[in-house]
Amino acid sequence: MIGLLGKKLGHTRVFDAEGDLVPVTVVLAGPNRVLQVKTQDGKDGYNAVQLGFGAQKDSRLTKAKLGHLAKFGVAFKRASANEPVTLEGVQRVREFRDFSLTVKPGDLLGPDVFVPGDYVDAIGVTKGRGFEGVVARHAFAGGDSTHGAKGWHRRSGAIGQRLFPGTVMRGMKMPGHLGQVRRTTQNLEVVQVLPEHNVILIKGAIPGSEGDYVVIRESKKIPKTKAEAIRQRKAAEKAKAEADRKAAEAKAAKAAGGKK
Repeated sequence: MIGLLGKKLGHTRVFDAEGDLVPVTVVLAGPNRVLQVKTQDGKDGYNAVQLGFGAQKDSRLTKAKLGHLAKFGVAFKRASANEPVTLEGVQRVREFRDFSLTVKPGDLLGPDVFVPGDYVDAIGVTKGRGFEGVVARHAFAGGDSTHGAKGWHRRSGAIGQRLFPGTVMRGMKMPGHLGQVRRTTQNLEVVQVLPEHNVILIKGAIPGSEGDYVVIRESKKIPKTKAEAIRQRKAAEKAKAEADRKAAEAKAAKAAGGKK
């Protein structure tokens, strides 16, 4: 399964090949540096690829991480011995199981691992909303606005099961913290890929605020093989529609010539 680490830049709209206006999320998805490759036959016992994204100062990393990065050739010294060690691609680290591309430590990956028409899953942390009531948090209806209702417009109602003493069941929906949780949005279509800018445009919205780090992986439900079949089917349907249109135009032209 292919995946990349990225940063959510914002939202915009672009025209697709059909001329339709499509809302997209702009994601900076590269360069991703391959830090480590794990194999089933090795000491790790499973197949995985570890990717790093974003530059970070060595002073902000632990010695354990510095040693791990140096082991796989990420750290390098500058020309002057007095200058500190510079690291690349270590601000965020993520491991992807069963990576379908053949890579080695030190390789750089970008958004060109995807093509327009592919489907991806976007993983991020949602926006934090703070402490919210049951209407905002759980979409409760609240109390009546009229008919004598007073002070009960945005409350949840009774929670005690009509017992004495009252018993609140485990898992009862209550006011509390909303947002700032890990969420996955599935089956988002890739609209455009801009390798020269390390940018990928994804149809729709993905979790998180602008500037948040996200994970873009190959869709589990619509992998690349299935996406290719969908593209071929759409191309065949488009070709058929174009052929039918030309045939209809030719028939209409022939009928108009016969009337003359």
